[in-house]
Amino acid sequence: MKYKRILLKLSGESLMGERQYGIDETRLSEYAKQIKEVAQQGVEMGIVIGGGNIFRGLSGTSKGFDRVKGDQMGMLATVINSLALSSALTAIGQKNRVFTAIRMEPVGELYTNQKAVEALKNGEIAIFSCGTGNPFFTTDTAAALRGIEIEADILLKGTRVNGVYTADPEKDSTASKFDEISFDEIYFRGLRVMDLTATTLCKENNLPLIVFNMDIPGNLKRVISGENIGTYVHK
Repeated sequence: MKYKRILLKLSGESLMGERQYGIDETRLSEYAKQIKEVAQQGVEMGIVIGGGNIFRGLSGTSKGFDRVKGDQMGMLATVINSLALSSALTAIGQKNRVFTAIRMEPVGELYTNQKAVEALKNGEIAIFSCGTGNPFFTTDTAAALRGIEIEADILLKGTRVNGVYTADPEKDSTASKFDEISFDEIYFRGLRVMDLTATTLCKENNLPLIVFNMDIPGNLKRVISGENIGTYVHK
């Protein structure tokens, strides 16, 4: 395997599968199998999941929610998703541990960098929930932060599309894909890969990123093996 320790970022929306809301058990099971397949190769993996399939703090503010309360609700949504993934992994015999950025025992273990790295070295999948634990920060930023903290070799962003394009390929048929691109070029082109806080964290701490399609079975293993799929984003 090309990468020994990775941070995988999954969006909450990806867990919806064909549904309009919530968690699709089939999609969850597919993800769990891909994750176990890679873990069995000796790859250490941390995972951050969003909460957009249940509640998104930013959208809540447009409906009258206080932004801080809205973001806290979003954090709780990530806990639900993390517990669902943990259950799916446990069901197929993959050891894992859920960490929460805010104290929430016995739902999850309060995150510390030391405990997370211990879990990884013990062959457990470390699932990081509650984002950063602070309002106004996205789960993409949480993924970048946790990736830096656990000294991951790479941040993998699993999406519904197979990389970064000049425009949204689901809306623009003329959009072309980048095989690789720099963080600066993403910024100058205004491409919506991750928010600026997340990309800046990655750039300043030399954490490269690969954006790839997680919905195709086997793609996670292919990316970690070094196959040229998705888009490689670098400093």
